[in-house]
Amino acid sequence: MKIEVWSDYVCPFCYIGKRHLEEALEQFTQRDEVEISFKSFELDPNAPVNTTKSIQEILSQKYGTSLEEAKGMTDSMTQQAATVGLDFRFDTSIPTNTFDAHRLTKYAETKGRAADLTEILLHAHFTLSKHIGDKDTLLSLAIQAGLNDTETLAILDSDDFSKEVRADEEEARQIGVQGVPFFVINRKYAISGAQPSDVFLNSIRKVWEEEKETSPLQPLGADGMACDENGCDIPPSK
Repeated sequence: MKIEVWSDYVCPFCYIGKRHLEEALEQFTQRDEVEISFKSFELDPNAPVNTTKSIQEILSQKYGTSLEEAKGMTDSMTQQAATVGLDFRFDTSIPTNTFDAHRLTKYAETKGRAADLTEILLHAHFTLSKHIGDKDTLLSLAIQAGLNDTETLAILDSDDFSKEVRADEEEARQIGVQGVPFFVINRKYAISGAQPSDVFLNSIRKVWEEEKETSPLQPLGADGMACDENGCDIPPSK
């Protein structure tokens, strides 16, 4: 079984959804027969690499709210993350462009290190407040993932793997991906958003047991929490 995951490194629900999927797979007897493939998706391809704005300021501008209301949004997402053991630190997170991070992951994929780098990048952004658009930071994180420093630096100083990133993004448009995370199972079934782990588990079991000819990308479950180019579907703060 193959599960393809479209996500972005500055998408909070992508990290939460990743954890939900991992929780489901821990309960799936045939876990060793499941292959996970991460696909590139940029929530904001035009985002600057460097900005002086905080994530709260960006959210305030995007939604036309006060800074206090924007902080309420990030607090709510922090609470959601905590339920799956993630420590989000929006007050110190660094907004940036993720294109180079996606290029680097495509390189890591050729070395069998994409899963490791994906986790490292998400943790670096949301918990460690690292600047994952900065090339020196990316080099350090790549080395942490077991990638060769000289090869990594050469990749970052070139436009290598740009086509692969764009191909993922074009494929997302073709199959109707409007927000992330977005999960495609065996090229037949789709799960949208950070669904609860039981939804993932039931869906995976369903596909495993009932694999048959269907129309492409049959939806499994209702839409879950997700982010798109307009922002994140943020649940109200409790």
